[in-house]
Amino acid sequence: MTDTFFSHVRAAHGVLSDQIRERISLLETSGRLEAEQLESYQLSLSASALLAIPIMIDYANYGKQEQAIATLYCMQTLRETAASLLAAGLVDPSSVTALFTTEFQPSDELMGMVALDPGPSHLGEDLELVAETFRRVALDKIAPVADDIHRQNLDIPESILDQLAQLGAFGLSIPEQFGGSSNESVDDLIAMLVATEELSRASLGAGGSLITRPEILAKALLAGGTEEQKQRFLPALASGELMGAVAVTEPDYGSDVAHITTTATPVNGGWRINGTKTWCTFAGRAEILAVLARTDPDRSLGHRGLSLFFVDKTRSAGESFRHESNQGIIEGRAIPTLGYRGMHSFEVSFDNVFVPTSQLIGESSGLGRGFYLQMAGFENGRIQTAARAVGVMGAAYDAARAYATTRSVFGQPLISYQLSKAKLAKMAATLQASRQLTYATARLLAQHQGSLEASMAKAYTCRTAEWVTREGMQLHGGMGYAEEYAISRYFVDARVLSIFEGAEETLALKVIARGLARR
Repeated sequence: MTDTFFSHVRAAHGVLSDQIRERISLLETSGRLEAEQLESYQLSLSASALLAIPIMIDYANYGKQEQAIATLYCMQTLRETAASLLAAGLVDPSSVTALFTTEFQPSDELMGMVALDPGPSHLGEDLELVAETFRRVALDKIAPVADDIHRQNLDIPESILDQLAQLGAFGLSIPEQFGGSSNESVDDLIAMLVATEELSRASLGAGGSLITRPEILAKALLAGGTEEQKQRFLPALASGELMGAVAVTEPDYGSDVAHITTTATPVNGGWRINGTKTWCTFAGRAEILAVLARTDPDRSLGHRGLSLFFVDKTRSAGESFRHESNQGIIEGRAIPTLGYRGMHSFEVSFDNVFVPTSQLIGESSGLGRGFYLQMAGFENGRIQTAARAVGVMGAAYDAARAYATTRSVFGQPLISYQLSKAKLAKMAATLQASRQLTYATARLLAQHQGSLEASMAKAYTCRTAEWVTREGMQLHGGMGYAEEYAISRYFVDARVLSIFEGAEETLALKVIARGLARR
């Protein structure tokens, strides 16, 4: 394709983006952004889908294969986004007619070029070394046990945790002065994403999600912890000596964090915590729980009445635990899930649990700031979740490509059929675009920008991971439904990505739509 084609792409991208912005602006100025949820949701997801287009135009400059990948991605994304907006009556039909011309129709030759080669990442030598290091650990240590962990709902072996600790995986986002390896550069943040992707490629639950919890706890500490708290907790988190979990969601309050009911009542020397949390991933194995609790009984304060505590607990194996002492009772039971196994997600109850003042994050200055500190922890968590989605997509694409190459159907290799090539080509292009989008967003975050883009990247990549794993399973035919093929695990694991670290609907309505309106 020529520069003329990508000029056409830029123009089409501009038309769609402008119409989305105009529509959101209209909803905002008329006071209907909150009420018109269907429109806001569709517009937010469409804007997120378009986010990678300019990034892929730049990617095309690397070479012939990269140009083919970018061409296919831009063609399909623009056409599909325009079609969905047209179907919902959210754009002017006359303005998007050009997107349905033959110039935006991929040829068999183009699909054949992309189907078996998703292109290089173009990370640079140092980051390629990071990728290779974590890829080797993922293949040697995690992949051989991933299916057993999934099928039998086993705990993650301590040998995996030890290996990752030795590599410094838990300190990738923790500054060097606190025992980690980060100096908060762009490359440090991308290194964390690269490690996450490679570990997720082997297993989402037993690999890619392990470094999310120290990331969230560390960012909350760095945002508002006292110096003593940073010195105490950060080195232990970085070394893997201390494993953490996050206790925010409650049975009646998921994304609506401002209305949680778990309470922390002041007592001599500290606080007593009472309440129940749910979806506390890794809470059994963890030795510290980051618990968001209401310290001001005035419920009208909403999120301004919440504070963040680090609560000690004893390491536990299996799917239930109970720790009882004169400091109170912490009890947990794992919630059975169809995927994302190994870490276990627990419902955890706190019965009069004592926490010293020294473990209220920020101590007196942290009162009422817990919501903001927790959100500081989640911000990078969203782009890391996008990297987890890329890892799962990569695993599904690799499995589908291998199966299509070796499987014979009606006397011909599966890969020889036009439809198979088209599916694999779209999977490959989507994979690379999602990867490049996470890198580009990380560069913004490293400059203390890009919070909105991180939410958009998370929403897009996680939704896309569901499609890629679905198509990977479909290419396997009946074998895709058999547990002996890992593609079935990728499929059920991908389904959780649009739910945790910010549910898709909440991101679209409360974060993306509002963010686009402000711009």
